[in-house]
Amino acid sequence: MIVALLLCAVQPVSKVLPRVFLLLFERIVMGQVLDLTLLTQVLAQCLKENWFPQILKEASDLIITPATTFKEKPDPTGLVFGTVFTDNMLTIEWSLASGWEKPYIKPLENLSLHPASSALHYAVELFEGMKAYRGVDGKIRLFRPTLNMDRMARSARRTTLPSFDQNELLECIRKLVEVEQEWVPYSTSASLYIRPTLIGTEPSLGVKKPTKALLYVILSPVGPYFGGGSFNPISLWADPKYVRAWKGGTGDCKVGGNYGSSIYAQQEALEFGCQQVLWLYGEDHQITEVGTMNLFLYWVNEDGENELATPPLDGIILPGVTRQSILDLARSWGEFKVSERYITMSDLTAALEENRVKEMFGAGTACIVCPIAKILYKGKLIATEAKTKGDRKGALPGKMNSVSMLFSNMEEKTAIGQCWCHEGGRAQTLQTELTSE
Repeated sequence: MIVALLLCAVQPVSKVLPRVFLLLFERIVMGQVLDLTLLTQVLAQCLKENWFPQILKEASDLIITPATTFKEKPDPTGLVFGTVFTDNMLTIEWSLASGWEKPYIKPLENLSLHPASSALHYAVELFEGMKAYRGVDGKIRLFRPTLNMDRMARSARRTTLPSFDQNELLECIRKLVEVEQEWVPYSTSASLYIRPTLIGTEPSLGVKKPTKALLYVILSPVGPYFGGGSFNPISLWADPKYVRAWKGGTGDCKVGGNYGSSIYAQQEALEFGCQQVLWLYGEDHQITEVGTMNLFLYWVNEDGENELATPPLDGIILPGVTRQSILDLARSWGEFKVSERYITMSDLTAALEENRVKEMFGAGTACIVCPIAKILYKGKLIATEAKTKGDRKGALPGKMNSVSMLFSNMEEKTAIGQCWCHEGGRAQTLQTELTSE
């Protein structure tokens, strides 16, 4: 219990105190007396529930023993997504008994796991996806990485994996990117994909909270996610017989179980000639998200307004960093209505019949922004692209011909929100509108 009291003293109380007060109130209402014994019991419960962030070793403790032999850097124009990896990786081990160990940057190597590790049997794991870009000024930046750290912390909480100091982990990642800076492509169509991963490694077949874990980060230079290129329109397959997520589940967390269970439907989509699955939910066939992307609809809504709409964060879709950035940027313009709202397939088909749809596009770290050309729904192929070139100008004439093309302009990518420059290691807030250059 002394450990819990110490954690309460050294960690930000804003995250712990609300839970402590709630538990105290519940116990007092039930007739217990507020004394040291009750406080000890409440702190013990908070500790058990993982409300106290575990102390990640400071980035200053980072031990760097980089690779001494180096792989040849690939041609950025021929990269296949996620198949090439850099020379080094970051690893940090954790145990309930000792907490976080020192972080290491070391040569990329295979993991050594016990066959009974909980990640292998019960999917006690999570991951993140972020990118480092080489700007037109030559500097290397991470795109809004604090949002990834926030989401990773939420996923860790949901999977009962250990919490961590987000700033210290981000600094360790910055150091890794600095070590591997020559792997960041000198290209406006490629980037360095960063994959932080946290897995349960306790050798036990019991279904329970793990007492051992491993956090590691690997890097991969990547080009466009889809083989056709970074801005070629794709087709979607929508069939309500498959469901990606449901209320109360883990659809809003970045965990492997959400993706592994979707592969079967993805294969069926490919058999029908579509590149991705459009996931529907409920009897009214609500549009939720695409396999690797959040979804946006730019249209004239039922009230005759130009509107950029995307499904709300209600627990069944992933709160994407690119999604949030698009919403932030579009709202800062004030040029059209921006909404987080439910959209059903009947809403979409009616709007298409009335020629109110300007365009649909998906957005995510891996694909950036990708136009949607067609949807296969109930055996019918529905065209979602505007019928004439003029229709694609949308509400932004003079900037670009397409809303989604504007968002995916690689050279101006850092204009959305924040970027991170590895030389200084500090977050920088940039302008929230694109330049005309």
